[in-house]
Amino acid sequence: MILGDSASATPAPITGRFTIDEVFRHIAEQRPQALALADPPNREAFADAAPRRLTYAEADRVVAAIAAQLHRMALPPDSIVAVQLPNIVENILTMLGVLRAGMIAAPLPLLWRRADAAAALARVGAKALITCARVGAFDHCRLAREIAAEVFSVRYVCGFGKGLPDGVVPFDDLLDARKFDPEPLDRERPGNAASQVAVITFDVGADGTIPIARNHAELLAGGLGVLLESRLAERTNILSAVLPSSFAGISVTLVPWLLSAGTLVLHQPFDAEIFARQRREDHCSTLVLPGPVAVRLAEKGAFEGEGSDRVIAAWRSPERLADAETWRDPDATFVDVSSFGEVAVVPARRGIGGRPQPLVLGPVIAPSGRADGIMLADLTRTAAGTLAVRGAMAPHHPFPPGVEGSALPYVRIEPDGLVDTGYLCRADAASGAVVLTGRPSGIVSVGGYRFSQRQLEEMVSRIDQAAKLAALPYPLLGQRLIGNAADRKAVVAALAAAGINPLAVAAFTDRSGRAIPAAAA
Repeated sequence: MILGDSASATPAPITGRFTIDEVFRHIAEQRPQALALADPPNREAFADAAPRRLTYAEADRVVAAIAAQLHRMALPPDSIVAVQLPNIVENILTMLGVLRAGMIAAPLPLLWRRADAAAALARVGAKALITCARVGAFDHCRLAREIAAEVFSVRYVCGFGKGLPDGVVPFDDLLDARKFDPEPLDRERPGNAASQVAVITFDVGADGTIPIARNHAELLAGGLGVLLESRLAERTNILSAVLPSSFAGISVTLVPWLLSAGTLVLHQPFDAEIFARQRREDHCSTLVLPGPVAVRLAEKGAFEGEGSDRVIAAWRSPERLADAETWRDPDATFVDVSSFGEVAVVPARRGIGGRPQPLVLGPVIAPSGRADGIMLADLTRTAAGTLAVRGAMAPHHPFPPGVEGSALPYVRIEPDGLVDTGYLCRADAASGAVVLTGRPSGIVSVGGYRFSQRQLEEMVSRIDQAAKLAALPYPLLGQRLIGNAADRKAVVAALAAAGINPLAVAAFTDRSGRAIPAAAA
């Protein structure tokens, strides 16, 4: 699927005509026996099966097997296949398998429940949903079946793991690379393959969920910026605690891994001891973490005395970056990646002083400060005082096609290519530096999960008109939802039954010592 005028839908020159699958297959041909993907060693604590470690040759065969299975299910080209999995190798393999099949991957945030997921998948007409038997004690296959029953377009629910319920297509056998030698699929597509839609991620605006379609060129541009700004070495070992369920997650994990032709070691967030063990045993020189977690680990000295590590900190609440602690390790590289919803990511390497680099209006160049750097985006301030972006990584067309004529929320692209991020900002006329002064209006952001404040309040009001819900600042997660009701247990039960994100449900639970779900960090 090419959005817009196919005659003008050419990829950005910085990424050429390559697709993500072509990059992966090239590495598999060049480095078949090199380790490609590694599971967390504590995998069995939250998902079925022992930890897996796959070479590029093994991973390529599994990707081919997944693609062949999707074809056997008679899903047509450009079918949207939703993926909701924890940070395990199946997550990466499934997304690559969907792309190889000529389909579109739609990664779902792990904490999304029925209400969020059903609304998003109905918007885009998803044909299949791939998940796993469990994440911790939560039954994700049951959730997937509930979503499929509610979304008319979903024809298949597929699952990894043990004891799958009736009606779920098992995918575990596809993981045994020795069993399969699938015939190459006919991937010939009209037009430029890099301009084909590859992934749909989901943003949230004041009026609800907004699907944003990305072609291969835009995804590669986002990750290329992170790779260049981080000065990643070829064939590096990357340890990531960030899931590829958003544009930012894909930009800091999947794409840098492929472009560096290295090893991607996955961590299910977050266990500091397990993370340290993976870093040591797999000799990971590049660490990818949520920004607040990276700062906390740095404060505790977790990165000291470990050589020339690179830390890539993904900030889903970029307005908090200005107050982040100074990076004091002269032997390590610290790169902040500011994520403006699903619109763009801006990587910036900290300098000698260790302070976060300010945003600057104008071109975003990677590596920054280099005359021969590559222009990734262009930042400007709108007449309304908000930050807008255009360029190689920004979305170029609304989705689904024709949504502009409906009353549904969608990403608005101006005739000159600008996309408003909604972040309020002020700019210094002399230096061009930008200070973010507020997040998009009507949005609550908890640990990177966005909520429409109006929709949350309406949901709570339908359950209990006297109940109140507020969003308060919170150091680790950006904001935290706090609810009050005469009968908290009844409100919690009703919200959970409605399939609301557990971060919202937790607003009405007993807050004395209750932990925030780890996946939110």
